[in-house]
Amino acid sequence: MSATDILATFFTAMAPIGELRAAIPIGIISHDLSWQWAYFWAVLGNMVPVFILLWGLEPASKILLAFPNPAGRFLAWRVERLRTSSLSRFERWGPLALIPFVAIPLPITGAWTGCLAAWVFGLRRAPSLLAIFIGVLIAGALVTTIVELAIDFPFIDSE
Repeated sequence: MSATDILATFFTAMAPIGELRAAIPIGIISHDLSWQWAYFWAVLGNMVPVFILLWGLEPASKILLAFPNPAGRFLAWRVERLRTSSLSRFERWGPLALIPFVAIPLPITGAWTGCLAAWVFGLRRAPSLLAIFIGVLIAGALVTTIVELAIDFPFIDSE
């Protein structure tokens, strides 16, 4: 286990698209990390942007939405999609709705989108942080289990 392997796993988990869903397989398969270390570094890396997003999304959104730009259009589209698909769930459950939203390892779910949902629905930051963390722990456990069992991962060699 080298520092490069750890950093690759950590920084992959910070990325908005793959998050730990990509970082754990990369850590275990490409970098030969044990599942425990891959899980640890991926969860840690996935949580770094959460702090930045929960406290920085409000001021950043004002800038992004103030004038036409690709990032602002994407943000507006994602916000509208969240509002139409998840409003009743968040009205009923509040921050607890973030747990399954983040925990289910599917595309366009995860910690980044969980932070966006917390902002969209006006959820308090501290409970949202805890709910997102629990969701990240669950998602990490699911992805690690799937990778370790080598079930339905097309990039794993079947020797």
